[in-house]
Amino acid sequence: MRKLTYYAASSIDGFIAGPDGQFDFFAFEGDLAAAVLAEYPETMPAQAREPMGIADRANKKFDTVLMGRGTYAPGLAIGITSPYPHLKQYVFSRTLTRQDPEVEIVSGDPVEFVRDLKRQDGMDIWLCGGAALAGQLTGEIDELVIKRYPVVIGSGVPLFQTSFDVTGFALTDSRVFTTGASITTYVKL
Repeated sequence: MRKLTYYAASSIDGFIAGPDGQFDFFAFEGDLAAAVLAEYPETMPAQAREPMGIADRANKKFDTVLMGRGTYAPGLAIGITSPYPHLKQYVFSRTLTRQDPEVEIVSGDPVEFVRDLKRQDGMDIWLCGGAALAGQLTGEIDELVIKRYPVVIGSGVPLFQTSFDVTGFALTDSRVFTTGASITTYVKL
């Protein structure tokens, strides 16, 4: 069965974006960037793949990406309707209409949708964001891969937005990079 992995960047205080969706304080550089490009090349959007020298690199872990409307919206604002054409793309929204034939808009229950995806053949599934979608899918997340940056932003979009419900995970890997960032991996207990 396929796994659902929530792979996201976070501040030390647990935010994936600032109050207005800002994320430019997550510097993609040095040995952290090298590790991400080597291990998770498919998580780079199409517009960045050629400049980063990975245009033809095969997907290593994921063949599907899930996004909430808020995660998809910044690309739309600058005319990017298909940020990850090298993946099957699903955007969860009750208000968006289809902007691109390569991106499916899902207006139904994300939990049932993900359960169905997990039963299908393929590589693992990447939950790209955002907080509300991650909160709805907490029970379906099999793995967390958090790129933690050495910044505190005080407020913004949290990793998860949901009601109080304790879900346990076990640490399986943690690496610290010269940039001060880390990649920490957890699996659901």
